[in-house]
Order: sequence, then structure tokens, then C-alpha cells
Amino acid sequence: MGEQTALQALQDCLGKISFLQVEYIGPIRGGQGPDLQAVLRVQGRPVEVFAEYEDNGQPRWARQAVYVLKGWLAERPGAYGVFIAPYISPAAAAICKEAQIGYLDLAGNCHLSFETVYVHQEGYPDPFPQRRDLRSLYSPKAERILRVLLTQSQCNWKIEALAEAAEVSFGQVSNVKKLLADREWLLLDAAGIRLSNPGALLDEWIQQYKYRRNRVTDYYSMTDVTESEYRLAETCQHLGLRYALTGFSGAARLAPAVRYQRVMAYIQGDLGALTDALGWKPVPSGANISLLAPYDEGVFYGARDMDGVQIAAPVQVYLDLQSYRGRGQEAAEAVRMDLEKSW
Repeated sequence: MGEQTALQALQDCLGKISFLQVEYIGPIRGGQGPDLQAVLRVQGRPVEVFAEYEDNGQPRWARQAVYVLKGWLAERPGAYGVFIAPYISPAAAAICKEAQIGYLDLAGNCHLSFETVYVHQEGYPDPFPQRRDLRSLYSPKAERILRVLLTQSQCNWKIEALAEAAEVSFGQVSNVKKLLADREWLLLDAAGIRLSNPGALLDEWIQQYKYRRNRVTDYYSMTDVTESEYRLAETCQHLGLRYALTGFSGAARLAPAVRYQRVMAYIQGDLGALTDALGWKPVPSGANISLLAPYDEGVFYGARDMDGVQIAAPVQVYLDLQSYRGRGQEAAEAVRMDLEKSW
């Protein structure tokens, strides 16, 4: 992708407007200014369109493109500016529209409004869902940083302190900082960084999160869920195993909303020793206990003691419930409502 692709997209879009005459479309004449230029005639009147292309359509890049275009257009009355990117997020689109700058992406979303021309299309999904930035932002190590920022959302963090809290490298924190800044989800000042839009971050994260990344083993116990949970806690403590209740078991303590019949917990260590001590046997169906071997130990960040039992942080409980089948989403929303009070 690059300026040539952007040029083709602009040509295709303008070419669909039957009453437009395109006299020139290509790199900007003179070589200075925005990336592309189109010289048009609209009902006999000449109009110039200038376009700025970026490989990233997140809000920070949209705002930067708008700044470039507005500065250029200030000296060219009647000209129109367009921001072009592979995919322009709704937040970036809103920035363009507010500045009266058009936008166009390769997914098919666009907004052009000048002279008697009005073209608006929206709702096309990102055709590049496996972008590198998503893989980087929601990798296991990067997620450790997100948990810290969401769990302590009112804190201002220096890079060194955030890296220590998340148990990751300074470089990893710097990379996540850049990706969040591109989305304009960070506040940055002399005191450090903190989230400006935790809800948007959590919404995007849940689209990438998969509960089944953990290794899940199902068991059956004759005891009810509450007794099973306390027996699990006591046995883990006795065996020196790290654990935290999550899912319905976590939600029942954090924000009770639905009845549940399944224990859910993260276990780090010898799962066989634990289940042997409890007398739990794995079953292919009819389970009332799910034990999760975590894909990363970051799932334990922010775990807390409630009534003598370790509960995963609300952020983790929410993620696990939201991606769980059944009534998980109903319980997840109750946890989120409680979580949002701290934002």
C-alpha cells in the first residue's frame, strides 16, 4: 500500500460521479504540499482537491493529515482536502468531518462534500483485521500493560514504573504507548501517561480476546459451586499454587447479577496434584468446574482477596465472561458497570 494505491482509490471514487470532469489527478504539481492533487470541473467551475495519504487511519494520524491539509487550503480558497488511509476508524472519520475535510479508505468508507458533490458511505469493516498494530497491542506481554492501565486508570505512569508493574521491558511499554497514542486514548503530560478513554480500549480488546487461549479443563464435583470454590481456595493455599477465580465465580463477588452453576478459576502449577487432592475428575460433558491454565501469568495482575478467596481483577473477569458462551455477557455487563465507576 502507498500513494499509488491511494491515487487509484481517489480516481475510482471521483470517476463514479457522472457530472465531474477530471482534468488532472496525480502527484501534486510542483512537488510540495499534500501527496495528491486533482483538478476538476463541477458544472463548468474549476475545483482543486488535495489529498494526504497515511498508512495508518487512527485518530492521531487523521488529526495530523487535517493539520497539513487545512494549512495548505488556507491559501487556496475554494479548494477541498481529503484524508486517505487503508482503513479510517469512526473516530478518525469524526475528526475529518468536524474539520470539514473529506476522507476515503480502501474498505469503501468515504465522505466527500464540496460544491454540488456529496458522497457518503460508512459501515464497511476493516479489510485488514490482522494488522500488525493489533497483533502488537494485544499480544500477551502488551496485554500486561493494558491490565495495569485499566486497573489503575487514575494513576499517572512513568515508563519505568509501568514496565516494572507490568513485568515487561521498557521497549514493550514504549511500543504500547505509541499504539494507544495513535488512537488518542492516552493523556500525556509531565506527570506521566494515563488512559483518556478506557472504555474504547476495552471495547477493542474484547474484539481480539479469546477465552479459549487458556487451556481449559472441565471437571465435575458433587458439591455445590460455593463449597467447591472454598475447597479450591484452601487446597491451592495448602499446595502453594497460584490461583484466582474468574468468570461467573469472579462476577458473583464483584457484581452479583445472574445465578451460576459453574466454578471458573485460573490455576498456575500442578493441576493434577490439585484435582487429585480434591477428587475431581475430568469429564467431556456435564461439567460444573472449569480450570484454566493461563496463556500468560498477566491474568493474575490485580487479583484480590475477597472473603478469603482470590478473585481476578474486574478487567480480567469481564474479558473472560464477555467471550464466554451462555449468560456470560449478562454477567459481564454487570462487572463492567461496576468497573466504570473507577474511570
